[in-house]
Amino acid sequence: MQEPVYPTPSNSRLPRLLWILAALCLGLVLPYMAEQVQYSITRGELRARADAAAEDLDELAKNAQLVKLSDTSRAFRDVARRVEPSVVHIDTVQAARGGNRALSIEGFEFLLPPGQEQQFAQGQGSGVIVDGDEGYVLTNYHVIQGADMIVVKLSDGRTIADKDVAVVGYDESTDLAVLRVSAMNLTSISWGDSEALEVGDWVLAVGSPYGLDRTVTSGIVSAKQRRGVSQLYQDFLQTDAAVNPGNSGGPLLNVEGKLIGITTAIVGRAFQGISFAIPSKVAKDVYERLKTGGKVVRGWLGVEMQALTPQIAERLKLPGAAGALVVQVLPGSPAEKGGMKPGDVIVQWNGIDVVNESELPLLVARTEVGSTAKVVVIRDGERVSLDVTVDQRPSEHELQRRRPGNR
Repeated sequence: MQEPVYPTPSNSRLPRLLWILAALCLGLVLPYMAEQVQYSITRGELRARADAAAEDLDELAKNAQLVKLSDTSRAFRDVARRVEPSVVHIDTVQAARGGNRALSIEGFEFLLPPGQEQQFAQGQGSGVIVDGDEGYVLTNYHVIQGADMIVVKLSDGRTIADKDVAVVGYDESTDLAVLRVSAMNLTSISWGDSEALEVGDWVLAVGSPYGLDRTVTSGIVSAKQRRGVSQLYQDFLQTDAAVNPGNSGGPLLNVEGKLIGITTAIVGRAFQGISFAIPSKVAKDVYERLKTGGKVVRGWLGVEMQALTPQIAERLKLPGAAGALVVQVLPGSPAEKGGMKPGDVIVQWNGIDVVNESELPLLVARTEVGSTAKVVVIRDGERVSLDVTVDQRPSEHELQRRRPGNR
């Protein structure tokens, strides 16, 4: 009779260790795989809905069917679905001076700079993916201004943070900023033409008011080319679409679901029926410049202006009140070098009629630095043509230094 063979202790322990290691690996890998599968499923559902909505909107636009109330409702639903994958929620953290505290946002742990007090400030806003292949997100500068940490939450549930979110550039004058997120399978929004909008046209705003992700509101264009609301280089769209804190940086859309503005400002601390958006004509230009060079270089003339009232126009014997009255020419500026004088009324810039003093800075800012601008002024009742070589706009500190009395 053959004796039974019993495994040695070393032989019996090896398979058990392998099973333990395999179980540990599965325990670590399976949750991650399940999470990625869920993101993929959500992303697929959103994209399918967005594609179907885009086709429906194209059909409505082609057949000019936006007449019945039911058709308008259908279009709004399609717009919401079409843009949902492209809208992001943004959380920010700014360390107080001397702050020292570990902080957790969406599962990401951050350590604020060391100091005596343990304080920090959190903020939030919205953004929109304008280039899914490269990961570019457009938002307001004031949303990320001064932030030590930026967290971007995507529509499919993914959260991007820390080194995976980079600030490409920002422009304080237009309150725009470009972020780049390291993530795949992003859906871009389509650019629209803000110049084609008319007062009374339907628009929709999408964002995260008070942290309520992807909230959709609707309204109409109340006015165009609103200036002097905040920054110097602004040309706002005014709407009555409901906007509240947290909407900043989110998209303003036309009834085709295309990006025609970036929601930026409201009057007061909460919505009162007036909201402002940066038109896509401005936003797209600034985005391209920030993406390419990280900053926006603007043209500079170097004059101080005031409004040309009918009373002043009559005193200066002008045919009308259109134009920008020059009250001061800064020393060493392009205007001085080009022969411009206080009392001149600028009525034309590179062939474009100057309507008022708030329009001229926009025209000058968009002129290529180093180029020669053809300027027409009215001086002592006569039209005078000047050639002005446009320079780069100095910093605000340098401008203050150049003003008479500050030198």
